[in-house]
Amino acid sequence: MNNLPKVKIGIVAVSRDCFPESLSVNRRKALVEAYKAKYDASDIYECPVCIVESEIHMVQALEDIKKAGCNALCVYLGNFGPEISETLLAKHFDGPSMFIAAAEESQNDLIGGRGDAYCGMLNASYNLKLRNIKAYIPEYPVGTAAECADMINEFVPIARAIVGLKSLKIISFGPRPLNSLACNAPIKQLYNLGVEIEENSELDLFEAFNKHEGDARIPAKVKEMEEELGAGNQKPEILNKLAQYELTLLDWVEAHKGYREYVAIAGKCWPAFQTQFGFVPCYVNSRLTGMGIPVSCEVDIYGCLSEFIGTAVSNDIVTLLDINNTVPDDMYEESIKGKFDYTHQDTFMGFHCGNTNSKKLAFCSMKNQMIMARALPEEVTNGTLEGDIVPGEITFYRLQSTADCKLRAYIAHGEVLPVATKSFGGIGVFAIPEMGRFYRHVLIEGNYPHHGAVAFGHYGKALYEVFKYIGVELDEIGFNRPKGMLYKSENPFA
Repeated sequence: MNNLPKVKIGIVAVSRDCFPESLSVNRRKALVEAYKAKYDASDIYECPVCIVESEIHMVQALEDIKKAGCNALCVYLGNFGPEISETLLAKHFDGPSMFIAAAEESQNDLIGGRGDAYCGMLNASYNLKLRNIKAYIPEYPVGTAAECADMINEFVPIARAIVGLKSLKIISFGPRPLNSLACNAPIKQLYNLGVEIEENSELDLFEAFNKHEGDARIPAKVKEMEEELGAGNQKPEILNKLAQYELTLLDWVEAHKGYREYVAIAGKCWPAFQTQFGFVPCYVNSRLTGMGIPVSCEVDIYGCLSEFIGTAVSNDIVTLLDINNTVPDDMYEESIKGKFDYTHQDTFMGFHCGNTNSKKLAFCSMKNQMIMARALPEEVTNGTLEGDIVPGEITFYRLQSTADCKLRAYIAHGEVLPVATKSFGGIGVFAIPEMGRFYRHVLIEGNYPHHGAVAFGHYGKALYEVFKYIGVELDEIGFNRPKGMLYKSENPFA
């Protein structure tokens, strides 16, 4: 992934001046040793200049971690901690912050060696709220050196997403297609998140594409595509144009990202795209997503924003799919019932024309877009990557702005079942516990569009913390509630 930040967390230990400073010094050293013994040492930086007891120490520590290139902060309460200067650390640090605290080590050292950080964490949280400072606090933020090392490691993907958003530019090519109002959401919240957006005309993209005709790099790109597709290279005649288009997008990104470091694309693919460009862009979209540059379909701006967050959290390829169709009765009876612990309503098919990367497909081949080919000449609808999505754990999620500019999100853990779809496009049979209720009382009730982002693995815990950190209200984060836990809109007598 070459489109994501590398997180470096500065660990700053703090101490209340009426407690032994040595507690914080020794506990910080033990924490750093525990992290390096288990995780990537380059994730962290131990601030050596001081233990923060005062505002002056706070300034010294901030200057040190800034000089060291830290883009995330861990405030570590080695003892009770100084509630003012420790929260000022987070206030003046330009990046995501977390707070954790040291547990007591031994019953044999509860006089001179007792730190009371369990108590100090309460004051820290109170002061953070007083100052309106955002900080990540783990579910249980007090632990041994090894436990606190695990907490810091869990913060890495959360911090990576938050840091990435602050330097992200979304490049869109629009306008949105007719009858795709579901993908139309106000961009005000993008600016609130620190995300820039560059909105372009489809005509601008077409002009840039035509200027790349005969580009000397096209043959090398075609060779890359041939090697990736292998036996699935069913439309070799279209590869030159697809390579030309991929180079167009990559060059556009480099020329237009400006002062931003990371990019996502909200692309256009119909109705005029096929007739003018002579192909559909699905395969190229899948390849860019594999490079860490998420590309959404139908100019879905919050779709590509969601993809970027999932890419940052999982450090892996994601995809964007339609929450598309029900699983037929006979398929459920034959391939799912009695073999997997899901009701029929827990299952559905996730589909898109061909934008899922080949690494996330069990098999794939280049084909034409069947739906578009019903109304257009087949030769202008080539360029989809079709195949069944790989079975395994997934997280279905989305961040969205409502029509009145409120952030809303949902997260659901599930899996792609090892069931042949017997259909077309990039598609899989999905199962999410209590999906029927989630579909009705989160997706429909929350007025979400048909596109959902898919991360390959269970990343709900980190996504939930990211959404909290960036300002989504807790009652606006939907999830698939277990049986017996009613939604607000759910009829208790149903």
